[in-house]
Amino acid sequence: MTNRIAVVTGSTGGLGTAMCKAMASQGRKVIGTHLPGNEFTAEAQKWQAYLREEGVDVAIYPLDVTDFENCQTFVQTVEKEQGPIEILVNNAGITNDAPLKKMQPEQWNQVINVNLNSMFNMCRQVFDGMCERGFGRIVNVSSLNGEKGQFGQSNYAATKAGIYGFTKSIALEGARKGVTANAVSPGYIDTPMVRKVPEKVLNTIVEGIPVGRLGEPEDIARAVAFLTADDAGFVTGTNMSVNGGQYMS
Repeated sequence: MTNRIAVVTGSTGGLGTAMCKAMASQGRKVIGTHLPGNEFTAEAQKWQAYLREEGVDVAIYPLDVTDFENCQTFVQTVEKEQGPIEILVNNAGITNDAPLKKMQPEQWNQVINVNLNSMFNMCRQVFDGMCERGFGRIVNVSSLNGEKGQFGQSNYAATKAGIYGFTKSIALEGARKGVTANAVSPGYIDTPMVRKVPEKVLNTIVEGIPVGRLGEPEDIARAVAFLTADDAGFVTGTNMSVNGGQYMS
């Protein structure tokens, strides 16, 4: 079946857009999400129209990944209007950086809620259905900095490292039921967010990447497409590091 329904959270960013395109090219029926509110809906509609011009049709729904009940309502609505969710890519994430000595509780909690609690909030809604139907693909987006840590990102790195334990655990729970769970850990990818880094700092980052360049969103999207493929059922509980060899350096 190629017309499986695939949900991508945080879909309107650089990585999410590439993921939506990649899975649409596989024949998936892709559902993107955006934050609730008129302003975010208007932005998402512009994004949706842009994709349609590219020949990619993505349905969009509002979603607050930090709110368990909102995630429940979202899944119920999508499954009623579109069909069962068989592929879930947990891509939504934020940063709110500060050295530990300056980090405030609200900074810590905000990043934990968006980046880590969202994994439970979303997976909890779809996991049982996937197991009952005998098919499911879950990909949780982590980060290079969850593998190695990063100055000023103790909150972010903690969430991205926590994703590994969560992913491996649910992979074990779904392994005999046709449900796989894997993580993808991007390195530094050429997105608008990364381009906001001061040029001097960015140049230093690129010098530390063995392949000598930033990654492209499509590099991550290809990994997600592979892990969510119907014939990827023997790959579960693993992490795919896509960082141009930076982890080695």
